[in-house]
Amino acid sequence: MRRVTLTLLIASCLISSCASQWQEPVDVPEPVVTPDATAAPEAVAAPDPIITVGDPTNFLADAPTVFITGANRGIGLEFVGQFSTLGWNIIATARKPESATELMAIADRYNQLVIERLDVTDFARIDELSTKYAEQPIDVLLSNAGITPKYKSAFKNVSGVDWDMAMKSLEVNAVAPLKLAQSFMTQVAASEQKKIVIISSKAGSFELSPKMAMMYSYRTSKAALNMYMYTLSFETPKKGITLALLSPGQVNTVPGMKIPNAIETDESVSKMLKVIDGLTPEQNGKFLDFEDGAELPW
Repeated sequence: MRRVTLTLLIASCLISSCASQWQEPVDVPEPVVTPDATAAPEAVAAPDPIITVGDPTNFLADAPTVFITGANRGIGLEFVGQFSTLGWNIIATARKPESATELMAIADRYNQLVIERLDVTDFARIDELSTKYAEQPIDVLLSNAGITPKYKSAFKNVSGVDWDMAMKSLEVNAVAPLKLAQSFMTQVAASEQKKIVIISSKAGSFELSPKMAMMYSYRTSKAALNMYMYTLSFETPKKGITLALLSPGQVNTVPGMKIPNAIETDESVSKMLKVIDGLTPEQNGKFLDFEDGAELPW
């Protein structure tokens, strides 16, 4: 840069001092730009998010259909696996399908599975999926997505309540399932089995939840979920729909972590499937145990 400036200055002086004489043009060398070794590399664009995997035209007309939220891992993933062995048409949702490697692996070998991108708090996306599957009867609408109490503040007393998490828990665990039921009510009513199944928790029961100050956000969100669904159950019989809430039991859902006296996801889901299969209109609006479908207190 100093060389350029000095050259320009000399050239300027020559032109101004010898204005009466014609001068050869002065060649000013272009500055040489050397890469800055310390500069951050250019950001690589992230791949486009996966919206849909699979093709619903592969669904069999004579097979029942299940719609499952939160299918990327744990109980939701196990439901997908077990429904696939039964030959069901499956619409499974996940917030980030591209990261749901186990779910994607099932889709690779089972063509009656469609994976849809869905954050259950995105109500516009729920409506979009409802429109997409407007003509698809859904025998079982299975609301499984939820926030579980694995966050740091879950086991603190009231002074440690995380208010952002409290609001998020209500949105995901209580409000979103009601929105899901509202948006897909027509498809469930058009099906043969006509069932809405909501995965709840004994933690939301006034009688069965721990008698101690803990899990404020989670317990409250599940209690709210129970009340939303209890209230909705006064509408569902008019459409021939049976709505039930299920407690999945205490389940090991985190790889590498074993909870004392907890069961594995395959046992929980296989038993819940029997309860779902045997649901009757008399169980509409009930909170049921995964073991045998016994009614649980609110």
